[in-house]
Amino acid sequence: MAKLLSRLRWCLALCLLLSGMAGAADFVVIVSARNPLNALRADQVAAIFLAQSGRFPGGAEAVALDLPLGSPLRNDFYATVAARTPALMKAYWTKMVFTGRGQPPRELASSAAARKLVADNPAMIAYIDKSALDASVKALEVTQ
Repeated sequence: MAKLLSRLRWCLALCLLLSGMAGAADFVVIVSARNPLNALRADQVAAIFLAQSGRFPGGAEAVALDLPLGSPLRNDFYATVAARTPALMKAYWTKMVFTGRGQPPRELASSAAARKLVADNPAMIAYIDKSALDASVKALEVTQ
C-alpha cells in the first residue's frame, strides 16, 4: 500500500510539473541583490518555503515570503517547486501548525510588495511575477 501511495504521489508530482510548465504563470524566485546566492535546487527552495529549513545552503538565515492564498502565481509556484496542489498545501500547513512544527510564510499582497521586502533584507526569499523583476533583487536559477 505504501508503495502504491508513493507511486501515486510521484505521478501527481510529474503531472503537476508538466501541467505547470505548459500554462504556468511566469514566476521567478528572488533574493536581495546583496545576497551571494545565484542558484538553488528546487528541493532546497521547497524546504525553505515548507518550513523544513530556515537556512540557505551556506548557513545564512532564510525567511520565505508568500503571495496571497488562491493566487495563480502561488499555485503555480508550489506545483512546480514542491509538487503540491493548493489542497495538499492546506493539509500540510494544517498539520504543521497543529503539531507545532512550523508556521506558513508571511503573506504579502503582491509581487511588488514581496520584491520591496526582499530587496531590503538579504535573508528573505520570495517568488514574484517575472514582469515585477528589477535591479533591487536577483532572480535565482532554480535547478532540478
